[in-house]
Amino acid sequence: MSREVRVAVFRPDDERLDEAVELLDSLGATPVPDPMLAIEPTGAAPRIDADYAVLTSKTGVELAARAGWKPADLTICAIGERTARALREAGYEVDLLPEEFSSSGLVDALQGRVDGTRIEVARSDHGSRVLTDGLNDAGAYVHETVLYELIRPPGSGGSVERAAAGELEGALFTSSLTVEHFLDAAAERGLREEAIAGLDDAVVGAIGDPTRRTAESHDITVDLVPETASFEELACEVVEAAAPSYRD
Repeated sequence: MSREVRVAVFRPDDERLDEAVELLDSLGATPVPDPMLAIEPTGAAPRIDADYAVLTSKTGVELAARAGWKPADLTICAIGERTARALREAGYEVDLLPEEFSSSGLVDALQGRVDGTRIEVARSDHGSRVLTDGLNDAGAYVHETVLYELIRPPGSGGSVERAAAGELEGALFTSSLTVEHFLDAAAERGLREEAIAGLDDAVVGAIGDPTRRTAESHDITVDLVPETASFEELACEVVEAAAPSYRD
């Protein structure tokens, strides 16, 4: 890669952003970190009077543990490997991990075994309805506990100006909310149309189909969605796609 490939990343400003920057560096890209999510805990804990408990993020697991959550005879389900690893590190058992790490994958894994059962879903305030609606359709009684709210951090949006100026070769959207917060930051700066135009000249990656649909509903062209819904796959594919256009 003989020319600079600048890639915007919107993960929360914690170890996830640090890991993203390190990964992009290792791929020979220039990271443009711009956290579009910040976490505000609600202080709630998952209920224990259920048959199944579903955790959907490392953050949710950490907050549940901090709140003293002590499940007894629940079947604990993790939406993906990162969440499963966090559960084990916090001392919880992981009873079910779907083959596809997504809301629809988890619904498929539970289909046929949860009719008439009670399921506790513990997650953020912006969780996909694909999960809760799918479990309801499977015959379960679903209760949702909001463990934390996701907000846009003050001062975010530097990547908007880079996009509007044509100074991005790639962008990594990891949730529908990162798309919406990017566009909110663009609108605040009066650069919405310019930022979208700048993304049209970049390689835009979305971590899954829900994120892709959100982006496309706002006229952002998504160039790729990795087969595996992982940040590493997303970053590798975007950098690889962006790099050839910037070689001498």
